[in-house]
Amino acid sequence: MDRSETRMFGRNAFRLGLFGMNCSGGLTMASIPDRWDASWKNNLLAARMADEAGLEFLLPIGRWLGYKGQTDTEGTSFETLTWASSLLAATRGVCVFGTLHVAFMNPVFAAKQIVTADHVGEGRFGLNIVSGWNADEFAMFGIPLAEHAARYAYTEEWIDVLERIWSESEPFDFDGSHFRLRGVLGKPKPHGGTRPILISAGNSADGRAFAARHADCLFMTITELDTLRDEIQSVRAVSSRAGVYASGHLICRATQQEADDYYRYLVYECGDWEAAEHAAIIRTRNRTTTFGTMKRLKERLISGVGTYPVVGSFDAVAATFAEMSAAGLDGIALGLVNYVNDLPALRDEVLPRLERLGLRAAAAASLV
Repeated sequence: MDRSETRMFGRNAFRLGLFGMNCSGGLTMASIPDRWDASWKNNLLAARMADEAGLEFLLPIGRWLGYKGQTDTEGTSFETLTWASSLLAATRGVCVFGTLHVAFMNPVFAAKQIVTADHVGEGRFGLNIVSGWNADEFAMFGIPLAEHAARYAYTEEWIDVLERIWSESEPFDFDGSHFRLRGVLGKPKPHGGTRPILISAGNSADGRAFAARHADCLFMTITELDTLRDEIQSVRAVSSRAGVYASGHLICRATQQEADDYYRYLVYECGDWEAAEHAAIIRTRNRTTTFGTMKRLKERLISGVGTYPVVGSFDAVAATFAEMSAAGLDGIALGLVNYVNDLPALRDEVLPRLERLGLRAAAAASLV
């Protein structure tokens, strides 16, 4: 398969992926009976279900410490490059990303590990490049968390090394501010002679500028749907080449009332507010929340680790995705409360509605 023939480059106008299923609890900070158990068995089952449903991608979270509290969401997680390689070997069409904190791995080693995954998936592998933000995780590795702009400068140099290893056929030396490398050479090259898809999340000017230079897809945060179009226009003004995606979490039921009731149950009856408090503190160090109030931020942390909540009936969810698409969004990575139990509603109810809206082709037609 040529990389350009994979689903990430396919015919669907609005692309869908699963987000965070490699982590305990997924994106949900709540003590509920159907809380996500991120066992390998469950990850494999969810991946195969997503593959057969025609979803475009699987995106893991790179996490080394959980959010504490009673649930300690994401406290247990699979390392993402190994996870991606294994799932690529077990699926046939879905693209699978690895998420890598560049400060934690030498680019020479990373280039080899990434190429291995890329060959396993025959071009279906992609890399989520993370400069990092969690000081406690950096401390685990004995690495100081640098100032924001300095982290992106490091990432810029790191990716320069990576791309040269993938493209150059003769040994090279590299002299930078962070790396002094001699006689660097990497074989094999990425599958099919083209590099893996690169994605990057960025809401800051530095993050978006980095994505404009290197990423095929930029992931942004949705605060409000009403402002999404303007936000996307500002992103595309800086990064016109990259596709624009967002992260969200889905609560989908037959009726709006059922969905709203479950959201309230999740957040206010079963929510781990201690974990949300901890997450809010570490996420707002040296910056203010974009969600208006800390209470609103904590609600979103409980229901979906701060991602955008898509809560509604089958019709309402499809309409929300259509609104996102009309605003210019290319797709969304979704957390589900339970990826195995909740995926059938997305597959059997929402996807057909998106087909009727002209945003997606029938699943059989979109399979690679």
